[in-house]
Amino acid sequence: MGSRSNIEKAYIAGFLDGDGSVMLQVKRRSDTKRGLRFMATICLYQDTRHEKPLYWIQKVFGIGYIHKRNDGITELRVNGLQTVPKILAELQPFVRFKKIQIGAIIKACRILERDISKLSSQHLRQVCELILLIQNENYQSRHKKTKEELLKIFNLTP
Repeated sequence: MGSRSNIEKAYIAGFLDGDGSVMLQVKRRSDTKRGLRFMATICLYQDTRHEKPLYWIQKVFGIGYIHKRNDGITELRVNGLQTVPKILAELQPFVRFKKIQIGAIIKACRILERDISKLSSQHLRQVCELILLIQNENYQSRHKKTKEELLKIFNLTP
């Protein structure tokens, strides 16, 4: 990730506020000790006819990938439990509308920096609550998990 000026950070933060999202996903994985995989993502969306700013943002970050969807939308996605919170911490002072989601994802990523097999039940419950907070602050999605589903995935149900 290259160095960024405050003007670039403010522009990108505004873009994220208007045409972006932050997500923390959890998926079951049979190839890990705990059977879980967490993925932090920043996603910026733009009509494919006006996708040039996404390439500029990708260049400024020095990371991420561009995906052209079949519905005429182009996405810039940045993934990673270390990368996403670093970028969001830089953008956070300039963000106006997604402060809650950004704070929650940064906090969750700090918890998830630990070896996942060594996370306590309390840590997993905190991550569960942070995922729910992010989901509730984001726009409606058909892929949201309920608290009960998350607790079951984390093996925290009685």
